[in-house]
Amino acid sequence: MKNRSELREIIMKVLYQMEILKETDIEYKTEDLVKELLEVENSFVNDTIEGIIKNKKEMIEVDNKYLKDWTMDRLNKVDQAILLLGTYELLYTDTPSVVAINEAIELSKKYSEEAVTKMINGVLDKIYHEEVKED
Repeated sequence: MKNRSELREIIMKVLYQMEILKETDIEYKTEDLVKELLEVENSFVNDTIEGIIKNKKEMIEVDNKYLKDWTMDRLNKVDQAILLLGTYELLYTDTPSVVAINEAIELSKKYSEEAVTKMINGVLDKIYHEEVKED
């Protein structure tokens, strides 16, 4: 069994692959991309990817609102995937905000430059403070 951090990394990789394939007009099935990286069906992975696809337009608008002097389309595809995952978990799931932010930061530390990690942290922190309505 993979832990949630490992599953988030798989989600990020699937989101990245989807963007690359879309750009090159290669047809794909999302579930096939997931199967390549995850041998066992996992509802957290499937539900998260489905939710990100469904809410992507709104999430990009929110991210763009807090990206200082940048827009999502200027970030590389890995950073976009990490930011979308963090944004999705903050806005659409009951994942504790601190966990959603920390997980995105850890992925960013592994796959991105330090400046981008700081930017992702800043954006998610602003989303948390401005957009998230926690009980």
